[in-house]
Amino acid sequence: MAQRVPMTKKGYEALKQTLHRLKTVERPENVKDIEEARAHGDISENAEFHAAKERQALIAGQIAMTEDKLARAQVIDPSGQKPDRVRFGATVRLEDTQTAEEVHYTIVGEDEADASAGTISVTSPVAQALMNRGINEEVTVRVPKGTREFEILEIRFD
Repeated sequence: MAQRVPMTKKGYEALKQTLHRLKTVERPENVKDIEEARAHGDISENAEFHAAKERQALIAGQIAMTEDKLARAQVIDPSGQKPDRVRFGATVRLEDTQTAEEVHYTIVGEDEADASAGTISVTSPVAQALMNRGINEEVTVRVPKGTREFEILEIRFD
């Protein structure tokens, strides 16, 4: 059986919108581009035609990948969970024990992750280190720049 792809309802809806845009906007535009390029004559030396065909393959791949993710989606609603342990969908307030800097992260699916917006993938090293940990626990995370230690200050499910 194919591996399930965990995501929030918001992430699932965003993927559905992406699929809709690919099928109803980008693919039809690409078809028009191919028709225009064909109308210019000899396609063997037509750069516009070859670029449009490459774009067609890219769009087809994106559609297939998005459909696959939607088919394997495991939509998780984190609201209402008891904030005793870090789980998927948790928003966690952490303190870097070395710098005393506070950071907030919400643990989401891979396609929803955007560290600059405070969302991290459930498969990221930070999220993996935090999973199933409780308030006031310290975790050590290996990051590209070395090792960081965090203390969990708060767990909530919005």
